[in-house]
Formats: sequence, structure tokens, C-alpha cells
Amino acid sequence: MNKIKVLVVDDSSVIRNIVSEILNQDSMIDVVGEAKDPFDAREKIKALNPDIITLDVEMPKMDGITFLKNLMRLRPMPVVMLSTLTTKGADITLQALEIGAVDFIAKPSFEELIASKLTFKDTLLDKIKSAVGIDQKSYALARRSATAPHKVLPFNGCQRANHVVAIGSSTGGTEAVKHILTALPSNSPAILITQHIPPTFSDRFAQRLNSQCEITVQEAKHGQKIKAGNAYIAPGDRHLTVASKGGSLFCVIEDSEPVNRHKPSVDVLFNSLEPLADNVQAVLLTGMGNDGAKGMLKLKQHGARTIIQDKQTSLIWGMPGQAFQLNAHTDEMPLQDIAKTILNHAGLDKRHMRKECHIE
Repeated sequence: MNKIKVLVVDDSSVIRNIVSEILNQDSMIDVVGEAKDPFDAREKIKALNPDIITLDVEMPKMDGITFLKNLMRLRPMPVVMLSTLTTKGADITLQALEIGAVDFIAKPSFEELIASKLTFKDTLLDKIKSAVGIDQKSYALARRSATAPHKVLPFNGCQRANHVVAIGSSTGGTEAVKHILTALPSNSPAILITQHIPPTFSDRFAQRLNSQCEITVQEAKHGQKIKAGNAYIAPGDRHLTVASKGGSLFCVIEDSEPVNRHKPSVDVLFNSLEPLADNVQAVLLTGMGNDGAKGMLKLKQHGARTIIQDKQTSLIWGMPGQAFQLNAHTDEMPLQDIAKTILNHAGLDKRHMRKECHIE
């Protein structure tokens, strides 16, 4: 089996050395070169023909976004961004994912990197191996379909009080979530989202979506009442759960241990919705790993509508694929069909809903 050829692009020689050292320790990976700026990277891509590159989001001479646009136009290839945990870093990274970067990893400071090198190593290796393994042709077709201009869908409103849609996603999920939310009208059911994303990024992600959507999108706050026409995104370092009180639903933000190596975790959100399952739609989108699969199965067993994104339109069919293996889904469909399906189901009264889901 051929090794994965990686080019490391970063203006910091210290970071380049650390990333290269980590990657070269894996027998499946060969760091074929390092580049200190986009111009250096351009020449080394031509000379070394890497399978994938790691790319610093903020670099001198040419910014990472301009370089990425040129790369996706002239030589499309998997790119994993190395992002600083700052507001500027979050904005650039989210823009990079829109352009076509496969994934990103938060780049800690030098001191933090030395202290948590093993964690950084495991995460980086996972992301490199997953990114290089995607079907580039299928991904390109799926992206063209998902990013094609589309209108906000019509909707007559929910027929049931406190009907909610819970969405879980990871790698590739920021764009998949955007595709769904931008199609939803302002009277759509309440949406709860757990996206695997770092602190700072979750708030910027919410703000970015809010500027693009008719539905109101925000980072969830503890004790916030859940209302139709709103989407609530889990903070990047906290679990989002749901509590029912006095006939209303509320966001509960928990600072407990990671679940499935994630905080926020999709399973934590899904598990909190079990008592409300017959009034819930749960959706698992593209993502690496198995977070959300077991929670989705429990929701299905308690009467929820459960939807997984299909393999063809998923960047990585990890999370939805695990749910498929458990038969945790009531429906499997392309990304472009999910928003319409959500609204169609939300528009049913309980009698019709039970008939559609074959619930006795």
C-alpha cells in the first residue's frame, strides 16, 4: 500500500517541524516536503505531487483563502486547515470550508502544543487519513448539487407544539448544516444542532449562518427557551441538552466530560430528547466517528423520526454510516432532500405523523 504523501504549509518553522515529526511517526504517512508560504507551496505541489496538504490559515505574501481558491480551481486536492483559536482564525477557516477545504484542526500555541502533543497527534492523524480517503469525484458532485442556488422552501407551520429537529454533524458538517438551514423559512420548527467544533468557532459559525438564513441562528445559551423559527448551536466546549418545564422546552448547557471523545457530543443531545421522542426529528449528517448513532437508535425506538445523510452526498460517511449499521434510521436520503423532508413531517398532525412513521 502506498504511503500518504503530505505537504506541510506553515510560516512557522517550529510548527512545520512539529507537524512533520508527528506525521512521519505513522507508517502510513510520508511528509514529502514543507513550505513556508503559498508561493513556496505552489512550486512544491508541482514538484512533489502530494496527496494532501496541511495549510496554515494565516500566512505572509498570500493569504490562505486566496491560495486555497487558486488551488481548488487549478489543482483540486484534499486540504486540512491548521487554524488559530481566534475570531479571525474562525472566520478564515469557515470561509475555507466553503471554498472546499475538507477539514480543519485547531492549532494550539507552542506551549499548549508541547503540553497536549499526544492529543494533537491523534486528532491530526485521524483527520489526515479521513481526508485523503474521501472520494473526490463524488464529493465534487455533491458539493455542486448542495451549493447550487436554491429557494427558501414554503411551509404552512408546525401542527404540533414543541416539535423539534435535532441535527448532529462533524467533518463536512458546517457546509451540510448551512445547506439545510438556508432552505428553511422563518416559521420552521426549532432546530438544535451539535456540530463538532471548537470554542470561538461555534459563535462565529452561528453568526455566519444567521446572516445567510431566514431562520434565526444563534449559539445556544443556558436556560434559553426553545422557539419555532430559531436554530440553536451547541457551544464549542459544552454539551447541549434539552429540558421540558411547564409545557415549554429549554436549552441546557452542560460542562460535563466528553462523550465519544467529543464535547459537544451528538449522543448527549439525542439522549436528552428521549422523553420527547414522538415529537422529535433526529438527523445525522456527514462526520467522522460514531457519535450520535446509539442515541439515534434510542430515539427511533421511542418513536422519533430519524434521518441519515446518504453516503453519496456525505464528505465522510462515518456517523451516518454507523447509524445505518445499527438500523437506527427511519430514512436515508441525499443532503439536498433533507430540509424538504423535515418540513413535510413537521407539517403533519399527530394522527398523520404516526401513520407515516408506522408507529402503533
